[in-house]
Amino acid sequence: MGGGRPRRPRERGGLVLTRSLLGRRRAGAAAVVAALALAVLLSLAVGANPLPLGRVWEVLTHPDGSEASAVVWTERWPRTLVGVAAGAAFGVAGALVQALTRNPLADPGILGVNAGAGLAVTVGVALLGSATTGQYVWFAFAGAAAATVLVHLVGAGGRAAASPVTLVLAGVALGAVLGGVATFLTLIDPEVFRAVRSWGLGSLARTDLADVAAVAPFLALGLVVALALTGALNSLALGEERAASLGTRVGRTRVLVVVAVTLLAGGGTALTGGLSFVGLMVPHAVRWFTGPDQRRVVAGSALAAPVLVLLADVLGRVVARPGEVQVGVLTAVVGAPVLIALARRRRASAL
Repeated sequence: MGGGRPRRPRERGGLVLTRSLLGRRRAGAAAVVAALALAVLLSLAVGANPLPLGRVWEVLTHPDGSEASAVVWTERWPRTLVGVAAGAAFGVAGALVQALTRNPLADPGILGVNAGAGLAVTVGVALLGSATTGQYVWFAFAGAAAATVLVHLVGAGGRAAASPVTLVLAGVALGAVLGGVATFLTLIDPEVFRAVRSWGLGSLARTDLADVAAVAPFLALGLVVALALTGALNSLALGEERAASLGTRVGRTRVLVVVAVTLLAGGGTALTGGLSFVGLMVPHAVRWFTGPDQRRVVAGSALAAPVLVLLADVLGRVVARPGEVQVGVLTAVVGAPVLIALARRRRASAL
């Protein structure tokens, strides 16, 4: 009885895989792909003029010039595409920041990246009269990059590298300052206040396909850099000295992570005005089924984050008919209870 030899855990990329983890990965990947497909269909079907899912599929596969086809292709498809692109950007940026700081509750907002992008856009509106997403994007990149560099300089305090704790503290402090300055600029000029108010709440409705096309190359570059860094981030999880002994160039990895986060968070903020909670909650949830392997965490976050953004956008169209609630408001409302549930789990997901 029981004479069979016990199976050894499989090992890939230096990470030991148990049978239960392999099962969770397969089931989790299938669930995320199915949820993303459903979220895309709901985003195309739900709105002021609701359409049956079957009718949505018909006009997607065979555009026929009907009213339903016009609604899907001219109104809802661009909005859905913005949700997918911005969601993936914020999700991957959050996964990178959490891996870099080794803090599962960190995200670009905590490091002041979103606040820097928001302040730069506000300055662009106030001083140069910027009014379109195509104009916002350059200010958002500049603000995100400047905030990221400033946070690292403040966090390092003259040393060669900042610790994860001082980095987070510097980011929180700088984010509060930048947010306060942006609020001051909007309050002293009513025109700036009106221009920035709706953008700052986070919305998918004001961006068209031309704006997505302008930002897409930056998001794609950020995603490629992020995927290329996942092996080095797995080494950094073992500690900087161990990573260096394994051949990882720690300084270069940190710089490239900052570049990727700037591209992703800056581009996502330019498209939507910033979506809170996405980069914080999604990577944490993805680790439930991927484990700490950053290759799978980053890829899983790129697929799972758009699900949260699209479902929150659909909910915003339903609860306030015939108007709608901005998706940036609802990502926080939807994400907060999930994060509380994650934090209360007995077995917290480690990085």
